[in-house]
Amino acid sequence: MEEEKQKIQTEKPQITDCDLSEKIKSVTKECHVRANSTELMQAFQRGNITLMQYKLLLCSLYKIYEALEEELDRNASHGSVAPIYFPQELARAETLKRDLQHFYGQNWREEMFIPASTLRYTQRLREIGCKHPEYLVAHAYTRYLGDLSGGQVLSRVPQRSLGLKNGEGLGFFSFPAINSPNLFKQLYRSRMNSIELTETQKEGVLEEAIRAFEFNIQVFDELQTFVNISEENEQRQRRKAQNLKTPDISVSQRSAVTSSLTSDSQLLRMLLGACLALALGIGIYLF
Repeated sequence: MEEEKQKIQTEKPQITDCDLSEKIKSVTKECHVRANSTELMQAFQRGNITLMQYKLLLCSLYKIYEALEEELDRNASHGSVAPIYFPQELARAETLKRDLQHFYGQNWREEMFIPASTLRYTQRLREIGCKHPEYLVAHAYTRYLGDLSGGQVLSRVPQRSLGLKNGEGLGFFSFPAINSPNLFKQLYRSRMNSIELTETQKEGVLEEAIRAFEFNIQVFDELQTFVNISEENEQRQRRKAQNLKTPDISVSQRSAVTSSLTSDSQLLRMLLGACLALALGIGIYLF
């Protein structure tokens, strides 16, 4: 903490409405509200997160941070990236690996489900890493400072809802190299506001910040849609089992129920198959 205080005192950050961090905060205000209003985030905030929701979220977060941090590493010496490059303090990919290993075991990579929206997000990160490294600032700011803010509060939700103990499966929310999140955020904003950008580049970064929120909203919505379909399928299977055990249902009625459930099950498999095919198709293009 002392080191963080010294850095802040030395750099003497003076945040104003004209600074890049404040401009990003202003232009993404509406997107921020929409992101927090998604069904997945609402479940988090209500403390109703399920194990499936949490595991799927970790899968997407891993792919996003893997792409973001590989591009930040590759552009570490770039004039726009160097000031906000804090791999020791902020890197999330390795902690997410450990979380995924906890839930899926050693074969976690084969067990992961990555929706198409997540792959589109990673594709964008790799694209700007090659063409516009300064745009990475918008994604790093949006993700890391969000993790340090709301993420610290949200960590208690899966811990309570899922009964996770001793921090297992919760590494994503832990920043052991940062003693004071608030002090670090001040330092990060100061470094970010010191980046020299042309007016055109600055406008591009602001547009990219909005795009970052839009990507996150799409990921949250697609993950929740997958969860809803899976839960509906489970309910159908339970009803099917219950109906087959009920003695007063006629053979013809039972046959109709079974046929209907079979059709629904086939439709579900077709939907999931299409989703997986799209995800894999984009994945092949990306990697």
